[in-house]
Amino acid sequence: MDNLVVLNNEKISKKNNRFYCRNFNFKILPEGLNKFFNVYYIARKSKTDEHHELNLQNVKVASNIIQFIYYILSTFKKENTKYYIITITPYTFFAFLFLLLFRKKVFVYLISSGFEEWKYILGSWTVWIYKIMFSIVTSKATVIALHERLYQKKDGHVIESSTLDKEWLQNFKKPNLERIKLLNVSRVNPEKGIFEFLEMFKKLQINAEISIIGKIKNHALQNKFKSIVQNNPNILFPGYISDRKLLIDTYDNHNILILPSYTEGQPYVVDEALARRRPVLIFEDIKHIIKGRKGIFVSERNIDSLTRTIVHIMKNYIDIQKEIEKNRFPLEGNMFKQISKIITEN
Repeated sequence: MDNLVVLNNEKISKKNNRFYCRNFNFKILPEGLNKFFNVYYIARKSKTDEHHELNLQNVKVASNIIQFIYYILSTFKKENTKYYIITITPYTFFAFLFLLLFRKKVFVYLISSGFEEWKYILGSWTVWIYKIMFSIVTSKATVIALHERLYQKKDGHVIESSTLDKEWLQNFKKPNLERIKLLNVSRVNPEKGIFEFLEMFKKLQINAEISIIGKIKNHALQNKFKSIVQNNPNILFPGYISDRKLLIDTYDNHNILILPSYTEGQPYVVDEALARRRPVLIFEDIKHIIKGRKGIFVSERNIDSLTRTIVHIMKNYIDIQKEIEKNRFPLEGNMFKQISKIITEN
């Protein structure tokens, strides 16, 4: 079995000789690929305790970029080794330069538009930095993307991504439509649009509540979030849910998934909601994610359009569910097979 070194900007914590990652997607990906390769996972050290336990034997957590590069160099003695970079960041870019210098075989995994994220988070003037990194990496590495808009050249590979297993597609529960119960499942970050959406939500003149399933990464955002939601009983913050069964139950206990992001690649939560027969509401900024799937509704980013869209969904809920049933849902196992085949054949 060949070796595959997975490089990620993901934050990982260690406790009692066990490793925990922040993002569930970056737990299942290296674990899934470990069925096809001997995976060595190199990521960054988290200053906080993370939730998702990694079921991997070979994990290295770097406190800084020098240690990150050192861990990469230590893998050079392993024969038949390829390198799999998850997203282009300053850490993974410098890692790529070392791999390029030593003529290693590299794959880069694009999961969202770094151009849009850099523009939104750091400002338009920074996009040129990402553009340079993107151009260098994609010109020398084999590109695997979750969406065709992330990489449009013919030499790239577009795969069907998923976090779904068979459990998501069975034991469906009838929705409770007595009240509008919105659900948001994402990191509580500015680019996710949740702060602006909550300000809009508080002004809605319809009987609705929203539950936010996520994690707030720093104190500044925590304070901002608290200032928005305080004294509003219709905004619930249960916190982060790491258990898959509990997450399925959470989708079942709500009736609309709201995804107010300004930028997205191919968000897994959309298929998770649709798999549980729950409609999804997004704004025009990310309408590219629809890709022919039924049950996704687009609203303008204003109260009137949002209200009309929510009311339409609730009035036509049963018919919408019948349309959602026509969707075809890829499973995570198929995603791992697609990626492993690309890596093996290139």
